[in-house]
Amino acid sequence: MSDDQTTHFGYQTVPEDEKAGRVRGVFTSVASRYDVMNDVMSVGIHRLWKDAMMDWLAPRPGQKLLDVAGGTGDVSFRFLGRAGHGHATVCDLTESMLVEGRKRAEAERLGDSLNWVVGDAMALPFPDNSFDVYTISFGIRNVTRPQKALDEAFRVLRPGGRLMVLEFSQIPNEMMQKVYDLYSFNIIPAMGQLIANDRDSYQYLVESIRRFPDQETFLGMVEAAGFEQAKYRNLSMGIACLHSGWKL
Repeated sequence: MSDDQTTHFGYQTVPEDEKAGRVRGVFTSVASRYDVMNDVMSVGIHRLWKDAMMDWLAPRPGQKLLDVAGGTGDVSFRFLGRAGHGHATVCDLTESMLVEGRKRAEAERLGDSLNWVVGDAMALPFPDNSFDVYTISFGIRNVTRPQKALDEAFRVLRPGGRLMVLEFSQIPNEMMQKVYDLYSFNIIPAMGQLIANDRDSYQYLVESIRRFPDQETFLGMVEAAGFEQAKYRNLSMGIACLHSGWKL
């Protein structure tokens, strides 16, 4: 890849071929405290957002899920619990996140229904038409080329398959956005220092949220990848957003 192709890493501009390594560094650094930090940062609300995702998704028995940037398995565990029986593949760029996930009690209990795979969202190590459902939660903003990740999601889903993206987004109310920004930029990096001993990684994660496209722009990207009946739902006034699309 030529050196003149750049992307953003938070508010920094970096060569495209460096971003994945930097993202891997962030999540390697925070892996052991990642689940605790999620609870503290969102005051536990991330659990409600993931439940809302499952409500809209309505998993059915026997479905095969690919959970990309699946980290410690949160979404896969929920999916299998709702489906009753099925299979989930947790795919993540960062091996240490998967290692943490395997330590969780749910991972042991659901072991026969789970795979853990190190892989890149832009070049998934799976054949075409392999999965019924593709999810990515708070991960697509860390991908060097989100459009490429959506194209790959379309490729690996079977016809009739469902895409669901849960990601931080933009609050439509300017005043509320300012209040949220104050919290994000002043409190979250300090929490990262206190709980995970890592201010810089959480500074990056806050910045990456601000660099991510708004709801309508991202909806257009979902449609550009080939998905139909694409829709979104704001959660917590738009702090997070769920995008849904179908491979028809």
